Amino acid sequence: MKRIVCLLLTLGLLLTLLTGCSRNIDNSGYTPTGDAILMEGEEPTEAEEEEDAQNLVLAYYPDRSLNPIFGSDYTNRVLMSLMYQGLFAVDSKKNVTPILCASYKVSSNNRNWTFYLEEGATFSDGSRVTPADVVATYQKAMENDYYKYRFYKHLLNVEATEDGGILFQADTDMQNLPLLLDVPIVKASDVDMTAPGQIPTGSGPYVFVENSGGAVLQRDPDWWCGGLKIPARDLTISLVPVSSPAEVRDAFQFNGENSVSVVCTNPMSDSFAEYRCDYELWEIESGYMLYIGCNILYSEHFDDGTLRTFLTYGLDRETLAQSAYKGLVDTVTLPCPPSASFYNKSLAAKYAYDPLKFIDRLSSYRIPQKDGQDKELRLLVNSDDSARTRIAREIASNLTDLGLPCATLEANSSTFKNIVVAGSYDMYLGMTRLSPDMDLTEFFRPYGEMGRGGLAHEILYNMCLKALEDTGNFYNFYQKLAEDGRIIPLMFGYYNVYAHRGELPDLNPSRDNVFYYSMGKNMEDIRVEETTEEQ
Repeated sequence: MKRIVCLLLTLGLLLTLLTGCSRNIDNSGYTPTGDAILMEGEEPTEAEEEEDAQNLVLAYYPDRSLNPIFGSDYTNRVLMSLMYQGLFAVDSKKNVTPILCASYKVSSNNRNWTFYLEEGATFSDGSRVTPADVVATYQKAMENDYYKYRFYKHLLNVEATEDGGILFQADTDMQNLPLLLDVPIVKASDVDMTAPGQIPTGSGPYVFVENSGGAVLQRDPDWWCGGLKIPARDLTISLVPVSSPAEVRDAFQFNGENSVSVVCTNPMSDSFAEYRCDYELWEIESGYMLYIGCNILYSEHFDDGTLRTFLTYGLDRETLAQSAYKGLVDTVTLPCPPSASFYNKSLAAKYAYDPLKFIDRLSSYRIPQKDGQDKELRLLVNSDDSARTRIAREIASNLTDLGLPCATLEANSSTFKNIVVAGSYDMYLGMTRLSPDMDLTEFFRPYGEMGRGGLAHEILYNMCLKALEDTGNFYNFYQKLAEDGRIIPLMFGYYNVYAHRGELPDLNPSRDNVFYYSMGKNMEDIRVEETTEEQ
């Protein structure tokens, strides 16, 4: 017992002495760093900060392609944005950031661009991303319907170079070619894997995996970008198979803890399903433009060019958008979305709905006659699209009320195309998907794919090329086009991206890339030199 008491007294004395020593140390200049004392030869390690699991759930169509070169379904493309990467990524404001591209050089005439890949870039199977993979991807993209019109005619060739680059050759000065080069890259051996269930190998952070419990996206532990922060951070993302937009909506709204986390929808689609719950919403320009094309070649109404110069004033775009799409589109008088940097609001306002101006201009226009009566203006529409059919009927009714007799000519998809080719209409209501650079050359190029009805026009074609060279030229091009009136823009669509509130705070979706992310590089930093060839 005495030994215990003696021991306690001794320990107490030692603590008192130690405490006294500590009080004599000046710590006023001490800054805590969190670094431990290292033994010789040891490397400091950074403590990883664990982030809360998101428990993400995504919807997908098992019976539709997950090949990003072909797959046009915007629900499946949500998955693709996590599975694949392009040379570049483009954000919602059309800013371009390098991903697989490490550096590039461009000729002085902006026609020849050579891109070099990140040396460490690998696919999920561990193989390197090579120029051959990029060439195979783009050659296939230039052939299929989803991407070919962004490259049609302008992109002449894509080939590997002797110094390990990829050369893109264009037929014209293209200031913003990288804006078009966000096409997801797949292995050359996988480009033709288009059937449901066939999954091309990608270089993105997640891999599509099917197991006994169903399909999931599995984080690639060896992702070549390492710990790069992206909006999705779960190791496993659950996937819910769906077969319709209504099922996608219900899986988002009514599945409780297993509800789909984020969905991409197209309000211009006939199958669009409305969402009625607490959500965050992003409206992302989709490229879909609804417009009227005039038959200059065969229609008596447009043979002298008078009617098309004031037809825009008789089109109540706001009412049409509300009745057909519940306002979930942008109404436009210029052929680009209002979010575009070159969309000029004051210019656009000059060609907006103005019924009094329409009536005044109509009074000096001679309506073609048939059997002593005013000849009806025939508006051709694809009747397979119910929203477009409603719009066409309202346009015909409104123009008739304003004094210009108009009737719809409704035909299914195949008949619609045949009528356009034959020229048996006065004007048609069309929809097309423009490339991110808003290229309209196929409307005005001689023998262009979109030039039916005599829309080809040398001056407009050359002005469009000038706009591709320098976006500062879009104003003059749009002004000339609005005055001419051979195509009359009505609406521009956007994707609606819905996410449960607070679930994805870092989400910044863009066209075709819901899970957009950047690697912190910019175009200026990776440009290595200019060449002078004028090919």
